[in-house]
Amino acid sequence: MSSHYGEKLKKIRTVEGLTQPQFASETGVSLGAIRNYETGQRDVGISVIDKIVNHVRFKKYALWLITNSIAPESGQIAPIPTHYRKEEETFSRPDRKID
Repeated sequence: MSSHYGEKLKKIRTVEGLTQPQFASETGVSLGAIRNYETGQRDVGISVIDKIVNHVRFKKYALWLITNSIAPESGQIAPIPTHYRKEEETFSRPDRKID
């Protein structure tokens, strides 16, 4: 697997507000492995990807993690930092009219 998966795992972890030790504990992946993936020192293996995409908290990122696509209608999203979500909410409020 490519090292871009390490970058994606880091994105998921940070958007979920988890530290590396918390992410390791929650996923069952060793802390050392998480660190190595995020720094690009090791490639993420299929068994780790499997743990992430089948974890109840992270399933919503499965499609994005594997294919770089999303399907919001199916609950499949990309990890978006909180500050972007707030902007999105501001612009998509149903109670505001846009002329």
